[in-house]
Amino acid sequence: MSIKVLLEVNAKSENIEEVKALLKQTLGDTRSYDGCEGLDVILNQDDASNLILLETWKTRQHYEKYLAWRQETGALEALGAMLAQPPSIRFYDNSDI
Repeated sequence: MSIKVLLEVNAKSENIEEVKALLKQTLGDTRSYDGCEGLDVILNQDDASNLILLETWKTRQHYEKYLAWRQETGALEALGAMLAQPPSIRFYDNSDI
């Protein structure tokens, strides 16, 4: 069963547009990465520095392999330098509720 990953980032106010540009540049690779079933970027209407990536992955292991690859490429370090605080990553299961 697929999982949902909620990745929340808070950009430094001076880096909001750079964060968006970096995501736009790199998320094509994410969407085509093995195990990624979908990805949406959600922008906070009340706080332009707050963005959420809502991702669907086949398994948590697929996501963790992807995240390790992003670490190796330096993309996480580049993103981290533009954030006001470390990103929050949460994992969710789908429910039939």
